[in-house]
Amino acid sequence: MPVLILIAFLIVVAVAVGSWLQYTERQAVDAVHTVGSSAADRVDVEAVVQSVDAAERELVLRVWVTPRGNLGEADGAAPVADLSLQTSGSTRSDLEFEAHERLATSDVQVALTGGSISDYPFDTYETDIAFRAQLDGKQVPVRMLFSNHDTLFSISVEPAPSGQDAVVALGLARSGSLLVFAVFMMVVMWALAASVLIGAWYLTTSSEGLVWPGLAWMAATLFALAAFRNTAPGTPPIGCVLDWFAFLWAESIIALCLITVVITGANKALRREAPPR
Repeated sequence: MPVLILIAFLIVVAVAVGSWLQYTERQAVDAVHTVGSSAADRVDVEAVVQSVDAAERELVLRVWVTPRGNLGEADGAAPVADLSLQTSGSTRSDLEFEAHERLATSDVQVALTGGSISDYPFDTYETDIAFRAQLDGKQVPVRMLFSNHDTLFSISVEPAPSGQDAVVALGLARSGSLLVFAVFMMVVMWALAASVLIGAWYLTTSSEGLVWPGLAWMAATLFALAAFRNTAPGTPPIGCVLDWFAFLWAESIIALCLITVVITGANKALRREAPPR
């Protein structure tokens, strides 16, 4: 009975911690950071991170431009004059909009600096996003509304003073849920390797020969572990921290245990079947 109470308590604690982590991550995803000018006549830029590609070292930013006050017409659906939106050096392209033409969303690529995907799941990156608007050749105030919709990364936002421009410095790291799952994967890999090692010790020290169910279990674990590793979110490359901390060593231990059990079991079986001299 005390064991059941302890199990129930651990389940409640785990659910509570999981709920809290999910709530905090949801709050981070829904958060909108406002940077720039609050003038009545301004250009609003809604910048939303759609995805982060750590392998290509870039993120995709979806940009929605809305001129406010005397700068726009039809409730901000179109600019009153030619609108040019200049971006920072890390952004791949500037945006141009013609006068009186309906504005549409645009996807731009932003380069990332620092960090390396080989540090997965502890890799971090940096970049900056800046917007400067010119209407009919004259600079106008800009306000940026920044948010992140990529659940695999958490992004810290640090505004920078810039006058009429809107500038933010971004720090990117793996999200809490991804980090927890990756650490859980490493723990499972070592647990499976330890289980196979204990099973191999039992089979090699016993008087039995080739135990086919045990060999099948070890071989299945060897290949299942590779498939399990490939389910890591974010498709990390071979040779990352996840591999060197757990996967490669677990695979090596399981493979050596399987070979040792086969050789030991075959020797025992041959000795048992050999006729007496």
